[in-house]
Amino acid sequence: MSQMDKIKLAIKRSSQALTLKPNLGKGTAISKTKITNGLTCEIEEGNWKFTADMPPSIGGNGSAPRPGVYGRAALGSCLAIGYMMKAASMNIPITSLAVEVETDYDDGGLLGTADIDPGYMEVRYKVIVESEASEEDLLRMLDDADERSPYLDVFSRSQVLKREIHIISPQITS
Repeated sequence: MSQMDKIKLAIKRSSQALTLKPNLGKGTAISKTKITNGLTCEIEEGNWKFTADMPPSIGGNGSAPRPGVYGRAALGSCLAIGYMMKAASMNIPITSLAVEVETDYDDGGLLGTADIDPGYMEVRYKVIVESEASEEDLLRMLDDADERSPYLDVFSRSQVLKREIHIISPQITS
């Protein structure tokens, strides 16, 4: 069985399961981040562990990628995976596929030196696809996949965001 056939079959089975039992597709993901040294963070989710840091020029140790690297990687990988899933389900052959994510930012927002939002000013993505399929089929596949991309959705619209705070005060003994 080819990789594309394997993907197509898995999507078909998952879609059938969600059609029969929609609650199977609902869940909560929990990622835990802990400062370990200065600005260095250890991130854990399930069996996965990775690290984020800031460069020394901003007070970090430069020991790992900045959080923005993971954000751009989340968008790029979500798009690439979604395109391949949609291509498999539409029987569109893909020779190669890549996604480049570019963001414009101004650290003045982060550091409070400019009266601007601290997030990205603009996010752009470029899809490079090699295929024998027609341009029309490829554009339909890309558009359909973009409509269903979780991280394209996260990047393009406001989300409900709730903050909960737990303050632990040290015990004072006299």
